[in-house]
Amino acid sequence: MKDVSTTVEYKGKKYKLVFNINVMEAIQDKYGSIEKWGKLCEPRKTEDGEMIESNFKALKFGICEMLNEGVDIDNEESGTNDPPLTLKQIGRMITEFGTAETFETLNTTILKCTKSFEKNGSSTKNQ
Repeated sequence: MKDVSTTVEYKGKKYKLVFNINVMEAIQDKYGSIEKWGKLCEPRKTEDGEMIESNFKALKFGICEMLNEGVDIDNEESGTNDPPLTLKQIGRMITEFGTAETFETLNTTILKCTKSFEKNGSSTKNQ
């Protein structure tokens, strides 16, 4: 499985949003499964058409794990020592981007990872 990332920019600085096995493990530890966490993060409508907002704690946690994995990778690859982002910093980022855009970016990154995982899994089966 390859690390899948998307770059986001906040206040003039670019950050890698990474979804990999390290992030998946952290999410599973906290929420039981990626699917349960994803349902918490997704804004949706009830049968009555009432909008249910994202669970912001779950959204912030996942984004924080993904961005901090990117910080760790960048630190390893470039020899820098950037500190991890805090949940409050993540909340400010989400506020600036908007929850809909944040969820869309998150969803796109996860889908890319899933496709990469399926591709790698299927190539392993054929060997």
